[in-house]
Amino acid sequence: MADASTDPGIPGHRSAGRYLWWLVASQPWRVARGATLGSLWMVALMLPPYVLSRAIDDGLTPGRTATLLGWSAVLLAVGALNAWLAIMRHRTMTGIRMDASIRTVRALVAQTMRLGAALPRKVTAGEVVTIGIGDVAVISQTLTITGPGVGAVLAYVVVAVLLLNVSPLLAATVLLGVPLLAVLVGPLLGRLAGVETRYREQQSGLAARLTDLVGGLRVLNGLGGKDVFAARYRHDSQSLQAEGYRVGAVASWIQALGVGLPTLFLAAVTWLAARMAAQGTITVGELVAVYGYTATLVAPVTFLIEGGYDLTRGLVAARRVVRFLGLEPDSERPEAVRKDSVRKDSVRKDSVRPEAAEPGAVRPKTLRLDSAEPDSVAAGSATADPVDGPEERGTRDGAGPEVAAVLRDPVSGVEVLPGSLTALAGGRPAASAAVLDRLGGFADSAATWGAVRLDEIALARLRDRILVADNEADLFAGTLREVVSGRRDRPEEAIHRALHTALAQDIVHGLPDGLDSAVEARGRNLSGGQRQRLRLVRALLADPEVLLAVEPTSAVDAHTEAGIAARLHTARAGRTTVVTSTSPLLLDRADTVYYLVDGQVAAVGSHRELLAGEPGYRRLVSRGEDDGEGEGRSDSGNGSQGDADATDTALASPAVSAPRAPEPRGGVR
Repeated sequence: MADASTDPGIPGHRSAGRYLWWLVASQPWRVARGATLGSLWMVALMLPPYVLSRAIDDGLTPGRTATLLGWSAVLLAVGALNAWLAIMRHRTMTGIRMDASIRTVRALVAQTMRLGAALPRKVTAGEVVTIGIGDVAVISQTLTITGPGVGAVLAYVVVAVLLLNVSPLLAATVLLGVPLLAVLVGPLLGRLAGVETRYREQQSGLAARLTDLVGGLRVLNGLGGKDVFAARYRHDSQSLQAEGYRVGAVASWIQALGVGLPTLFLAAVTWLAARMAAQGTITVGELVAVYGYTATLVAPVTFLIEGGYDLTRGLVAARRVVRFLGLEPDSERPEAVRKDSVRKDSVRKDSVRPEAAEPGAVRPKTLRLDSAEPDSVAAGSATADPVDGPEERGTRDGAGPEVAAVLRDPVSGVEVLPGSLTALAGGRPAASAAVLDRLGGFADSAATWGAVRLDEIALARLRDRILVADNEADLFAGTLREVVSGRRDRPEEAIHRALHTALAQDIVHGLPDGLDSAVEARGRNLSGGQRQRLRLVRALLADPEVLLAVEPTSAVDAHTEAGIAARLHTARAGRTTVVTSTSPLLLDRADTVYYLVDGQVAAVGSHRELLAGEPGYRRLVSRGEDDGEGEGRSDSGNGSQGDADATDTALASPAVSAPRAPEPRGGVR
């Protein structure tokens, strides 16, 4: 049997029932042992009434003390056997429940990693929290029916057989009475499924609202909206409480009937047996046995009712897990492609020109693909013909191009030359970020890297070579050193170089333990500007072949931004870097600037060339109020101050703008 802690297996997620069966089938020997022990325990519970009846009939006679002592010893042995079976049953069922919990958690974690950046777009944080905390426990509890549940059915049959030897009437009463109890409880189980589903849905929604409230508490305080959101949360909490009362009402009736109905049934059978004993139809010992059998039957009947209750709740919880496991990431790609799957001619030289992109694409007016020859390509052409050479070679086992190559996005017309700092400037930050998502392989597209389509590169290799640094990527809890180092330990010197580039030394100096200081989840104990600079430090330490940074300086002040722009260009010299920004401080440092209108390339050139030749671009970077082309505008608060040497940066634009915030985007890269 596979160990759930290391190999959860492949879950069956076509239906809730199949998922529960997968949990059972994943540990067959343990479940079989639990069912065996549960059945033996339940059947052994029927032995004391039988032994007691024999002790009464055979031992309570003058001169038969030895017989009485013998049956008493047998009764003691049966009691000890029952105790041992109960202990072993409970230990085994605990193992079954723990295996189911661990297996479900690992399956959920694996699905979370598989969804990656698509997770926030597919499901809310509250849904994930509710599944991880509540539904996992409910599902594991459901598997209890594989032990005592099976034993309860077998015990029911055994009691019926034993009573048949005493009285056919009593046996018929038991055989018909127990199913009648299930019929009485059945409608309540159906109602429980409905109210439990509504409760779980509201619970996940409330958890999502709480996550948003806590995550944006500083912003809400600044805007004065904390009380409004708190009032909404309070209202939703009260609605959830009312729904919880409805669930509790149904559950309490089920549990009350689970105890009360077997007791009434016991009274009815005992009354019938007592009348038969008074009439001489059965002996006193048989009367005691009937009472004992029926009293002991209360436990199996209670287990059956509770099993139905657990199964109903488990199906509701499993349905939510199955729905989560059924989510698909934005794109699927093979882990490797065949060596011959991408030939040199698999991408035509004219197949990635912007004029072949979506209808209505804006063709660039100015083109500058090489700093030495700014106007070497005729106006109206989106790209020069690709040069045959190393970059045109295909992949090696899905690893991507073997040498530095041009990144092309045919949808927008953006082409990123290897080893350069490229900037995308557009009025809609989300449209610029979408270009990086396509170039980074986070969205389905025909984007290429050299002669290779990105969706033909093994995903693991693509993530190692191309990094999309989102401006809202999460900072996980840990020491500052762990936060910026990511998956690997980084040398002290490399960390300080990255801190210097991102002008983040003041963050280290301002914390009590420097790099060993604790950072809370999502960086809640840091300012917005500090969090953004630490994200940049983390991206620089990863040292990817291609770095795609979304608004890397949107939350810092102009002084800090100037220093970051100068140092970023130096630190990434010879490595491909793309940033989205409308800051003239950052744009002036770029080797190539793409001016985007509605997500399409409108012009290409240096920052100074576009300032001189593109009125729309000039209005965009100078925050002109008379923008007639519908270019967006956004504002932001200031971040933290950088160190003094940032003043070395030259300001090339006619105006230095205030800091601004990009359009909010979800997702964690």
